[in-house]
Amino acid sequence: MPDPGDKYIRYLKEAGCDPQVISHCITVREVAVRITDLILSAGTAKVDRDLVAAGAILHDIGRSETHGMDHADAGGRICRETGFSQEICRIVERHIGAGLNRSDRKGFGLSEEDRIPETIEEKIVAHADNLVKGSGIITRSDLDVSIQKFPHDVQARFTALADELEALAGSRLP
Repeated sequence: MPDPGDKYIRYLKEAGCDPQVISHCITVREVAVRITDLILSAGTAKVDRDLVAAGAILHDIGRSETHGMDHADAGGRICRETGFSQEICRIVERHIGAGLNRSDRKGFGLSEEDRIPETIEEKIVAHADNLVKGSGIITRSDLDVSIQKFPHDVQARFTALADELEALAGSRLP
């Protein structure tokens, strides 16, 4: 049986994503679906597994145009032009870190709007992306060390996101 989200891989290729980006997106999908399955098994939240898989595969489609902080904005635009649902587009736009608020985005020269994950599916994809470096999966401890370079408020956002999903899953992730 094919993994959920496999049908979206072709859009990464058609957009011109390089093989490393595609490999990364596949690994993020694997981690995101694993987190989803833990939450569903725990019965703590309703999660659209197919939406998570699709959003995880497509989260870095904007890297076909840029590898800068604006890749999420580019990805959202590409997904809208392709005709994907608003839910998928928002997952793509809100996946960076634990989300970027208006102030964060201004600092990167992006439009001043909040892009913080709100739905459970958005949160799962953002966190899964945080747990994947290249095509390798890191531990929560590794994540905690890696976020030390960020300002305290950003660290707190990463930690809160991880803690929320671990509480829903009933275990440490991944």
